[in-house]
Amino acid sequence: MVQQERAARTREALMQAAAELFAEEGFAPATISGISRRAGVSPGALHFHFANKHALARAVEAAALAALHRIVRDAEEGHADALQRLVGAGHALLRAVEEDAVVRAGFQLVGPAAWRTGPMDLRGAWQRWVESLLHTARRQGALAREVSPARASAAVVAATVGFAALGLKDPVWISRPTLTQYWDLILPRLTPDDEPPTLTSTV
Repeated sequence: MVQQERAARTREALMQAAAELFAEEGFAPATISGISRRAGVSPGALHFHFANKHALARAVEAAALAALHRIVRDAEEGHADALQRLVGAGHALLRAVEEDAVVRAGFQLVGPAAWRTGPMDLRGAWQRWVESLLHTARRQGALAREVSPARASAAVVAATVGFAALGLKDPVWISRPTLTQYWDLILPRLTPDDEPPTLTSTV
């Protein structure tokens, strides 16, 4: 049992170190030696747990997607109103970007990749959920008729990714006041003119 616990701690340390380097440098520049050095283990110990850097990337992305699923699940449970769920999840996701290297790395590990076994990266999964939520808002009568859920979801995801990228250098970009200003700007555009939003842009 002690050996299993030690192995689990080593694996977690390697994933954390890989996530930090992927977030800071990107996938290509990060090296096995750099990851193992940051984790405080030998390259041989790394290869005991992960066959190569691709396997590490798969593990980090899976953990980032799991974090996203927890965020959207909590948002789904927290509010009946679809747009309020969107605001809550948006705040929570960018708070995770600030606090969790795995989520930050998830925003870096995007696009076509030889190591990806599933069809969806973190940005794609976020966009799919946002678009689904906007379709729900339409069914609730809470989305302006002229707003396309697909186009609106793309705009929300672009803003999210932009805030996440800018926040790596300046945390003001992912602070509560900045995000509140964003939602104050976007929510009136999403809601019907004859139904002023009764939503809160904070959580």
